Parts: sequence; structure tokens; C-alpha cells
Amino acid sequence: MKIYTRGGDTGQTALLDGSRVAKADPRVEAYGHVDELSAALGLARAAGQDRALDAWLEHLQRDLLALGAQLADPRSRIAGRVARAALGAADVARLEQWIDAADAELPPLTRFVLPGGSTAAAALHLSRTICRRAERHIVALGEGAVAPDLLAYVNRLSDLLFVLARLANARAGVPDQEW
Repeated sequence: MKIYTRGGDTGQTALLDGSRVAKADPRVEAYGHVDELSAALGLARAAGQDRALDAWLEHLQRDLLALGAQLADPRSRIAGRVARAALGAADVARLEQWIDAADAELPPLTRFVLPGGSTAAAALHLSRTICRRAERHIVALGEGAVAPDLLAYVNRLSDLLFVLARLANARAGVPDQEW
């Protein structure tokens, strides 16, 4: 498989249904932010995590590939055929379980915290902000453009990333800085 195809040399790209759109198309913009989020999670993983947290982050990166595939599939043909491209209510529930488990290790939050602390926590805070941007671009696609579970997933993911940033600091012995 060649890395370059020359197919995008004119500023267009192909969606999974074969249609061609501008690289500035809102759908391409949305899945581009999801891709950026996955890369930021890779940075958080490279900063060093314990095995359990690293496994969660890897799972999230795989979820984000599924999310990107669904965003690149405007006619919703792939998720029904490719199990690894499916995200649904069970995945949202999994994120909620992870939030609850991580939050149980943390002191109660009484104030806003400044993003930062350990390198891993800072990368997770950055990931959270990218996630919120991706969410805004997905919402901008319009009502009915994506399955409701995908919106819930992205919304819950940003909550999880905030809690994981705090958890990374706690496990590194770095206190959160309150505002």
C-alpha cells in the first residue's frame, strides 16, 4: 500500500461511501479533530502511565478510530458491517464506569483546576480540549447527521479525560492546582 495516492492533490478526499468532498468539508473537519484527539492520547500514553491507565487510553484510541470511521461514512453503511467500527450505548456506559472508578481514587473536586501538573496529566487536559472541539464540530454537522450515541460518547469522553488527567496527577504525586 502506497502512502501517497495523489487523490487529494486537488483539495478533495473520499469518504467511505466513495463520494468526494473538499478537505474543508465539515465532516472531514470533524473526523480530523477526532484524529488529532487520538494523537494527543498517544502523547499522553508516551508520557508514561501505569498499565491499567495505558490500557484504557489504548482502548479509547481504538474507539476513536471507530468514531472517525462513522464520521467518514455519511450513509452509515460501515458500522453495521464492521464490528470494530461500532460505538453505542454500551460504550457510553463503559466510559461512565471508568469515570466512576477513576473518580473514586480522587479527593472531591471543590474548585476549578488549572490544566497541567505531570506531563501525562497535561497531555490528558490537552486531549480533553481537543475532544470538546471535536464535539462542537460533530454537533455542527446538524441534527441527525450522526447517531445520538456518538454525541453522548464524545460528551462523556471529555468528562473521562478530565478525571483521567486528575488521576494521572494523583498517581504521580502531583497536586492539582486550584483556581
